[in-house]
Amino acid sequence: MGSFSLSHWLVVLAVVLVVFGAGRLPKAMGELAKGFRSFRTGLREDDLTAGDKLVEAPPVDRDRS
Repeated sequence: MGSFSLSHWLVVLAVVLVVFGAGRLPKAMGELAKGFRSFRTGLREDDLTAGDKLVEAPPVDRDRS
């Protein structure tokens, strides 16, 4: 099978342009970028709320064995 050549990528691009149209493609990519951005923001918010629940352990006194 191997990797895709330039002609394969041109065919894929042509199919995408036919399906979405040249005018709708930038709008679809913008919506996809907004989705990624909100997903990453949601992950950051979850990390912050999960970090609030963590309780630090008291320090260990290494001199006492």
